[in-house]
Amino acid sequence: MSGYPNQPPGYGYGYGAPPPSQPYGAPPPSQPHGAPPPPHSYAAPPHGQPYSAAPYAQPSAPYAAPYSKPPKDESHSHGGGGYPAPPSSAYGSQFASLVPSAFPPGTDPSVVACFQLADQDGSGFIDDKEMQRALSSYDQSFSLRTVHLLMYHFTNTNVKKIGPKEFTSLFYSLQNWRSIFERFDKDRSGKIDSTELRDALLNLGYAVSLVVLDLLVSKFDKTGGKSKAIEYDNFIECCLTVKGLTDKFKEKDTAYSGSASFTYESFMLTVLPFLIA
Repeated sequence: MSGYPNQPPGYGYGYGAPPPSQPYGAPPPSQPHGAPPPPHSYAAPPHGQPYSAAPYAQPSAPYAAPYSKPPKDESHSHGGGGYPAPPSSAYGSQFASLVPSAFPPGTDPSVVACFQLADQDGSGFIDDKEMQRALSSYDQSFSLRTVHLLMYHFTNTNVKKIGPKEFTSLFYSLQNWRSIFERFDKDRSGKIDSTELRDALLNLGYAVSLVVLDLLVSKFDKTGGKSKAIEYDNFIECCLTVKGLTDKFKEKDTAYSGSASFTYESFMLTVLPFLIA
């Protein structure tokens, strides 16, 4: 990308690397789409155990649990019925404080200068508006929503601030993403259509269905779905959403089976950051 410094080999968060041999979300190599699952695959019960016994992904508590009036001495410490509050350690706080960091060794001086110019108070952090201005100086014009998603992805918090280490990873990753966008924008229109988006996501290692692909294009098309194409800013937002949700899902899908079990609290904490950015 024009104006961007060269990144160290292997640096960043994985975007732009060669895709895995099997994109996440794709069917097993020997099983085409639409084929019946192999015996005892995915959510099948153990041998000899009926489906009704201890079903897979059984919720820890029933949805819409019946209301139980709390004792008088606890009436101000709990809400109404429904989902019980999870333990404080059940899921990482989305508003945790950032830990001060430093630039990794070998960081390009122009990246350091870009951050330091934006960090006008010398706090060691830059906020969302400062980062938006810093990126615009490298011909990267992003909406605040996209900036917030970038910050969330690289800090795993919603504090809307970022330090030198995370900013460096973000900066180099944007370089890769821009290269991918330009590679699949074959007609040089400044937009990519659904077919080009599908190819770009496959290049990043994500195999999404046509239904999901249509939803993504409709969501991130600035014309409300009329042009059936997305611009670079929205392409970044789209990729962050797909990658972020997939990464969160894979944390639960430890067997890479395509199935996972979420508590209500962890599900909400997974999805909401991408809705309220």
